[in-house]
Amino acid sequence: MIAKLDGVSKHYKVGDQTLIALQPTSLMVSEGELLLIIGPSGSGKTTLLSLLGCVIYPSTGQLYVNDRLVNDMNEREMAALRLHTIGFVFQNFNLLAPLNAEQNVRMPLQLMGIAAAEADKRVAQALELVGMSNRKKNLPKQLSGGQQQRIAIARALVTDPRLILCDEPTAALDKDSLRIVMDELRSLADRGKSVAVVTHDPRLRDYAHRIVEVDNGSVREVDSYNG
Repeated sequence: MIAKLDGVSKHYKVGDQTLIALQPTSLMVSEGELLLIIGPSGSGKTTLLSLLGCVIYPSTGQLYVNDRLVNDMNEREMAALRLHTIGFVFQNFNLLAPLNAEQNVRMPLQLMGIAAAEADKRVAQALELVGMSNRKKNLPKQLSGGQQQRIAIARALVTDPRLILCDEPTAALDKDSLRIVMDELRSLADRGKSVAVVTHDPRLRDYAHRIVEVDNGSVREVDSYNG
């Protein structure tokens, strides 16, 4: 187990009203699985991902990530947990335009203060893992959407995180690129990583070990497809 929500909810005060983004939820996320979090826009699935990613605090319940109680952490401790334990992959890639692929992948290692020789080794391994070694000197604008997403996955992998969180990672991709990216994410899970993918796309169901559906802030687990 890499993450556990025990009766976790999230709500926000908007004037004199309370907006419930996530109903009380109990959920475990394990290593060696691709967990698909599926639901329509505004359902609460991104809130669930943000909690798993230690981006926001729970309003109620207890949240554990990497055997640590997130509720008790200060913001600096949460930032350190994100940097060392969690890799993020976003819908819009979030690559830095002036940097080439290799430099984008290196960024998290620079934040961690990793020595240059070790960083070179890790970057090369991450690019090789996603089949992008031959594109390492390309700028983002010189890459297709699918190639940019594979670079984003390499950047998420370069710190060797236990948990990889993906927010609509295929929304901007064509059918062929979708298949390549999801095959890579499924392969990472099969090799022991914990991968959680938020999506509204039912085509991704076939890649999941386990699926939870989110609707109006309520989370329920459905049958596994490839468990």
